[in-house]
Amino acid sequence: MGTWDIGHFDNDSAADFSGGLDDVAPGEREAMLRSALRCAARAEEYLDSDEAVEAVAAAALVAAQCPGGAAVTSAYGPKEPVPPLSAELRPLAVAALDRVVAEESELAELWDETESGPAWREGIRALREILATASSADAPVAGS
Repeated sequence: MGTWDIGHFDNDSAADFSGGLDDVAPGEREAMLRSALRCAARAEEYLDSDEAVEAVAAAALVAAQCPGGAAVTSAYGPKEPVPPLSAELRPLAVAALDRVVAEESELAELWDETESGPAWREGIRALREILATASSADAPVAGS
């Protein structure tokens, strides 16, 4: 994997994922994001770094639509707009990020071998926090 920085889109696989997202019809973009998130969240064995990177990129795009989420401004992010996404992607993105930083994740192992590992993990933690906060705000209140 060619990686040039710790940002969510600062590697070849995320840039390719963004290009693929731009290539599909607007109505298919949410399904592509959901697929990337599910792939990581449901991985029962070793999670490949390319799959993890795609999940992180997808989670960043979901988080960008959450209250407090940062817009994706990376030159390597999608060029085409991402249509409004279903709130149900938020907890799936949290689960995917949890899997990305768990044991048996090639991406986490690769980052942990570098000096930038703690900063990368902090970026994932901040992304997860935005998604988790938005997910809990979307949860129905008991008795309502």
